Amino acid sequence: MAVKIRLARGGSKKRPFYRVVVADTRMPRDGRYIEKVGTYNPLLPKDSEDRVKIDIDRVKHWLGEGAQVTDRVSRFLEAAGVLEPKTRNNPNKGKPHKATIERAEEKAAKLAEAAEAAAEAEAAPAEEATEEAAAE
Repeated sequence: MAVKIRLARGGSKKRPFYRVVVADTRMPRDGRYIEKVGTYNPLLPKDSEDRVKIDIDRVKHWLGEGAQVTDRVSRFLEAAGVLEPKTRNNPNKGKPHKATIERAEEKAAKLAEAAEAAAEAEAAPAEEATEEAAAE
């Protein structure tokens, strides 16, 4: 039997509340589970101690039994010091999307055209003034 430590969603619509449960992988997300080992309330502020509550002893027991941990629960356990922090690599996280790059290029082109037009407008009266001075 494959066992996972994962989140089971509860709460009402638009008001999520999660139980951290040990469940058979074949069971549905919110379905039958073996044991509840904690809770997670994402609506509370990040610095609140009630946001994530986990029974560390039971989690260690289940990890010893061979239970796998989902990514979100592993982040909770890393923060609690139970698991070693994983090195995560998402090189595309900071890159802007294709449409954003195109918009930025269009904006830069418009600004360049406006700067050229302003430079030409400043240069034209200066040229007229030098021509008038030469004519006098």
